[in-house]
Amino acid sequence: MKHRIRAIAITTLLAALVAGSWVVQGAQAPGGGLTADQQKYRPGRPDLSKAGVEVLPVQGNVYLIVTGAGSNVVAQVGDQGALLVDASVPEVSDKVIAEVRRLTKGPIRGIVDTSIDLDHIGGNANIAAAGQPMFQGNTGYLGGPQATIFAHEKGFNRISLPGSPTLLPERLWPTDTFFTAKKKLFFNHEPIEIRWRPALTDGNVIVWFRGSDVIAAGDVFTTTSYPKFDRARGGSIQGVLDGLNELVDIAVPELNQQGGTRIVPAHGRIGNQSDVVEYRDMVTIIRDRVRDARKAGMTLDRIRRLDATREYDGVYATPSYTGAMFVDAIYDDLSPQGNSR
Repeated sequence: MKHRIRAIAITTLLAALVAGSWVVQGAQAPGGGLTADQQKYRPGRPDLSKAGVEVLPVQGNVYLIVTGAGSNVVAQVGDQGALLVDASVPEVSDKVIAEVRRLTKGPIRGIVDTSIDLDHIGGNANIAAAGQPMFQGNTGYLGGPQATIFAHEKGFNRISLPGSPTLLPERLWPTDTFFTAKKKLFFNHEPIEIRWRPALTDGNVIVWFRGSDVIAAGDVFTTTSYPKFDRARGGSIQGVLDGLNELVDIAVPELNQQGGTRIVPAHGRIGNQSDVVEYRDMVTIIRDRVRDARKAGMTLDRIRRLDATREYDGVYATPSYTGAMFVDAIYDDLSPQGNSR
């Protein structure tokens, strides 16, 4: 009887928590107190810009700076200064800079852009201006020395080429680009690999701090939503799966997929190999359901009625990107022509 009472109490508590979370999300979606810029960065999310910045030690020389309003910022620090992964949004730049200065007396030497989305690179100009170059970049510096901004050439081209639909102001551009599969650095006495991993777009990279055994995964892995890949910018469902498989391959667990390598997403909590395996399996299962239904000749409307994401929506669906939207994106991506609804 005691076990039954305890089970009922736990079930009631979980139901209340879930209900509460949906109330919060519903109250904010869309336009519920968010500014236009915040809607652009993360539409449908609660307004956390005033929640303050939180710093969490990850492992070794690496820290996570949780900004709330934009992407996470990963900071590798030491006696040579700081190398950041992503710069979040400009509204939190001063807070990020202040926290980095608490972590190291050295200057900010570099920023790695894992994505060209504004919630990742919006703070590039402010944070870079507060730093010093790691070395002269191949695109030069605008308005004087600043921290080096690294990115893959694919991403750089999408925000810098005239006529590009995603053209952005020069102050946000990277100053050092690469076009190969990886770029290697040695900073703060640690080998670092910046790996090109086209997934949500063709400009995504992941950053592996080999000495600290930490991977900054950018948008390739997240704990807060389904992967929102963009076919128009070179993203694909297969690219997402390839990226997740690469993270699983690099990570080395301490025991039973737990511990060991830490994996930090651009949005969400710190994870390890088991978290990525779980997310990879979820994406694979949903992709396979849509693919098999499509091969069986089902229309998109019929596939939607299958509710292929049903057991995952409670964890990964958001008001701005539902399970149905993820299914639609997979369906389009599996078509040779795309947009074949």
